[in-house]
Amino acid sequence: MITKEMIYQKTPQQITALLYEAGLTQFDRAITFLEAKQYAEANKAMQKINDITERLGAGLNYEAGIIADQLDHVYNFIADTVVQANLYKDAERLQQARQLFETIAEAWNEALRAAPARPAARKRNAYEQNIFVEARPANTFETGN
Repeated sequence: MITKEMIYQKTPQQITALLYEAGLTQFDRAITFLEAKQYAEANKAMQKINDITERLGAGLNYEAGIIADQLDHVYNFIADTVVQANLYKDAERLQQARQLFETIAEAWNEALRAAPARPAARKRNAYEQNIFVEARPANTFETGN
């Protein structure tokens, strides 16, 4: 189980990798449940898949270029396919969506290995943004002017 503390110690890139891992787990669960005709459980797993896919889409950096737009379309396609698989109780259709999701996950993980994640730039808090402290020579003081 992943705790909040563990999440706070991860970079955004590592969190994305965790989302892919969780998504693949939910795909496997949903396919198993569909094949066993356990539709309520399959439905819950597919809802989790779409929640994860939505979170991945929400995390896209559209300033990065066309790849973000393309990934957004792929995530929407996956989500639509999952909905259709849920509607028609179609494990084969869900497997096809899983394969696409897995391809993206593998590419992401390969990119992480090739270029290790860097921590996100720390945002300055309101105090740091509005207060500027500078070194003053000895025997000086601030008059407020």
